Amino acid sequence: MAVVSCPVTTLRGVPVIKAPREIDMASAELLRGVLAETAARGHATIVVDLSGTRFCDSAGLHVLIRAHRAAVAEGGELRMVIGAPGVLRIFAITGVDRVMPRFADRAAAVAPLPAVAIDPAWLSWPRIVPAA
Repeated sequence: MAVVSCPVTTLRGVPVIKAPREIDMASAELLRGVLAETAARGHATIVVDLSGTRFCDSAGLHVLIRAHRAAVAEGGELRMVIGAPGVLRIFAITGVDRVMPRFADRAAAVAPLPAVAIDPAWLSWPRIVPAA
């Protein structure tokens, strides 16, 4: 069994998550966790690189849609890089491609965004929520 991972890199200050080759019930939870962790670090806009993904089932679609809704609620968006025709087709059939922006490559996915510099010290600050 192959090891599944979702490495995160940064391009022009925007986090780019490399999705697994197959996103199914087994790997969708890993992707959800990486998306949540990245958003918790203060990133409203996130790029998910699906260029190496060859299969995405309903569990994967659900994770991506929820992450996109959360990003939009924070003033950002989830941007997708899709390479495989089969993955693009499932996104088209379900209408997901009309909800989330998709791009041909990573550079195009971050090109419309201004360069972002995040103060690393900010990431370690505790988040204080005022009492209701």
